[in-house]
Amino acid sequence: MSEPAYEFGVVCEGPADQFTACALADRVLLEHVDWLEPELLGSLRKWRGEAPDEVFLKWSNVKERAKRLGLKVFGRFDDKPDALGARKALLLFANLKPRPAGVLLIRDSDGYPERKEGQGLKQARDAVVWPFPVVVGVAHPKREAWVLAGFQPQGPAESARLQTLRERLSVDPILKSHELGAREHGAKTDIKRALGELLGGDGDRERQCLTETELSVLEQRGGDNGLNTYLSEVRERLVPVLSGRAPNP
Repeated sequence: MSEPAYEFGVVCEGPADQFTACALADRVLLEHVDWLEPELLGSLRKWRGEAPDEVFLKWSNVKERAKRLGLKVFGRFDDKPDALGARKALLLFANLKPRPAGVLLIRDSDGYPERKEGQGLKQARDAVVWPFPVVVGVAHPKREAWVLAGFQPQGPAESARLQTLRERLSVDPILKSHELGAREHGAKTDIKRALGELLGGDGDRERQCLTETELSVLEQRGGDNGLNTYLSEVRERLVPVLSGRAPNP
């Protein structure tokens, strides 16, 4: 079997984050690259980590791997969260032969305002001219917010659970997922708890929220939780790789 024509690097914290970011990116590519069909995806593109057998590079492994390869980072970072780690991660991918066709930097804000806009990730991206486009995605407060944005009740039982959750939280978790919490596990507004109450840990339903809900709906609901921005980044920076257009600066 031939190797995929395009390899895209992914930096994130775990498998759920990787699936969330990559499934959404695939949907944007399919919608905006005219010739691309779903059955071509598996043979055309590959999501990978620094090692070829990985599907993502874990943030917590970046420092050790960069040190192992003797990669040095120079310049000032103004103490912005994630700037140094993101620079090292991008250096790891830039050091590969062949280099990836693009890289996704995916983070949760964990409710911290200084992380919400991904300024540190963007600083690392903009510090030099990288040999590939770099997409920044920050889920606020966590990637569960993007799943909630895609939730559409299936049947009376899910509708009832959603209404109960709205009443308990005094906020609509679908339209205002960014207002939920991420720092205290099990707290009243804990976003993981909210998603669990809706879906009961059903992985298939989570995937449906991300892969079946119309992108226009996700964009509408994702204005404050980072989803809309992420989808726009994929559209502006990865789509041109496959379509042949020059990426936006």
